[in-house]
Amino acid sequence: MILVDKSTIQNIPFLHLVKEEYIDKQVPVCFFIHGFTSAKEHNLHYAYYLAEKGFRVILPDCLEHGERSTGKSEHQLGQVFWKIVLNTIHELSIMKNHFEEKGLLARNGVGVAGTSMGGIVTLGALTQYDWISSAVSLMGNPTYVKFAQAQLSQVESLGYELPFSEEEIENMLSELAHYDLSLQPEKLSGRPLMFWHGKRDKVVPFNLTHEFYQSILPYYESQEDNLLFIEDDKADHKVTREGVLKLVEWFEKHLSA
Repeated sequence: MILVDKSTIQNIPFLHLVKEEYIDKQVPVCFFIHGFTSAKEHNLHYAYYLAEKGFRVILPDCLEHGERSTGKSEHQLGQVFWKIVLNTIHELSIMKNHFEEKGLLARNGVGVAGTSMGGIVTLGALTQYDWISSAVSLMGNPTYVKFAQAQLSQVESLGYELPFSEEEIENMLSELAHYDLSLQPEKLSGRPLMFWHGKRDKVVPFNLTHEFYQSILPYYESQEDNLLFIEDDKADHKVTREGVLKLVEWFEKHLSA
């Protein structure tokens, strides 16, 4: 039987899924981060498949999402998008430490994955934490600075006035550079990393992510099995069933106690 527990760590609400027989055991842990305007419950199908394979799965609500929503509109959320991303990266460490202190963390057994904004969080987290053993980005983007600049250009092209001063934008881009995996690919250190992206994605650009993947191929020359990019010619900004199952396969292959 798979148990689903709802809990909180330092104001971070999360769902915890694990097989009943593993509830007090050290098993690999997967943190799965939801997308923009989504919530933890919307990714229960990923968690169920992973828990079935013996993983402990943690689904947190990001700042301003799910139980932590303060009623902001999508437009207002967009203005704090990067604040949410960086906050979630920091909270991953809080959650990991919690399970480590409880003695439930398998050595070299921490996976991080997410969809869209969650994929962006995943890729940024790889620049901060060497304890991430394996990662999967579904429709994510590692090029924080370029992507943020593209977002700002899009807002301007739609005729909106940017809610930030030039100095604020400069400071934001400078901060994002610290989490931009494309600026520090050596931090991957050959860790298993899978991408899934639809070629028709108009929300998170396919090209930026694919270009990054091609740029890191030399870092995986002697360990090609640790890097995978799955592109879907027909998909837009929605993960297919194949993408879901490939994520589960990836962790099954690359994440173990």
